[in-house]
Amino acid sequence: MNTDLYPARYWHPLADGRIQCDLCPRDCKLHDGQRGACFVRMREGDQMVLTTYGRSSGFCIDPIEKKPLNHFYPGSSVLSFGTAGCNLTCKFCQNWDISKSRDMDRLMDQAAPEVIAQEAVRWGCRSVAFTYNDPVIFAEYAMDVADACHAQGVQTVAVTAGYMHAPARREFYAKMDAANVDLKSFTDEFYFKFTGSHLQPVLDTLVYLRHETSVWFEITTLLIPHHNDSDQEISAMCRWIMKEIGPQVPLHLSAFHPDHKMMAVPATPLATLVRARHIAMSEGLQFVYTGNVTDLEGQATHCPACQAVLIERDRYQIKQYRLTPQGHCTGCGAKLPGRYSEKREDFGRRRIPIAIGA
Repeated sequence: MNTDLYPARYWHPLADGRIQCDLCPRDCKLHDGQRGACFVRMREGDQMVLTTYGRSSGFCIDPIEKKPLNHFYPGSSVLSFGTAGCNLTCKFCQNWDISKSRDMDRLMDQAAPEVIAQEAVRWGCRSVAFTYNDPVIFAEYAMDVADACHAQGVQTVAVTAGYMHAPARREFYAKMDAANVDLKSFTDEFYFKFTGSHLQPVLDTLVYLRHETSVWFEITTLLIPHHNDSDQEISAMCRWIMKEIGPQVPLHLSAFHPDHKMMAVPATPLATLVRARHIAMSEGLQFVYTGNVTDLEGQATHCPACQAVLIERDRYQIKQYRLTPQGHCTGCGAKLPGRYSEKREDFGRRRIPIAIGA
């Protein structure tokens, strides 16, 4: 497989001789030999190629709750992998050694889509997640893997910032069963200053997922002290979610830890996450979780009707599970939104790195 010349989609020629990438709102315009901002989409002659097709920065078996997805087959295992590069420039990126890598030699693991699907089955994984870096930039590879997974009865998960143009978005999410979308802030000022992107395309992705697909999705917001954690911003974000998406989308409020170009910013206190969670619930959101911390109350799933604890978690470990195979509360019978198994799954909090050959 000649990955360096794998033909990419989503581009068109310009009158001045350049070609424009149409995958995301960056609209990179390239001369021959130039790479886009993501670094992995490159002009080669009169076409665009994806330089990371079939190549990975590593494979690992994770709990699905780590993505995080709390309402998508809770307790199940997911085969996770990413490539290199990213179309955002987040100063707080916690996978910056992968997402900002300019060294293609970091991508030591190679695997064809069919091999990944077969390995997921062999390891008993219900799903495969495109994660660690944003699958938007390796969309062609992710979609081919998704096709191979679906042929084997394996579902697919996109962990993404949601920064994508509409035509590519339609084709990409037609292949996905679930997604976790980062809503990094609710101001365009933050997006531009800290990620080099803009807020509106992410909101467009969330609205599209809610109203035009059957993809199960959850939202994550990393709360960074003094930058996107004010009561006003959290309230505004949750009011928008209520209006445009509805009260039942799970929202994960995660703790920031100093990393990459924001080492001088302190870690998010647990009290901030607890306060933000209370604000979100007061605005009407029914499923609000805290992440990257130990917080039994903030990680539990409650029945939307009787408020009983249906899933009790300790980090990624499920301690109690009170749902029927169809996802109903065993107490009052109310339906919990999401996707559920006919039997309880209990992979636990393990993380198992694996090697996959081409």
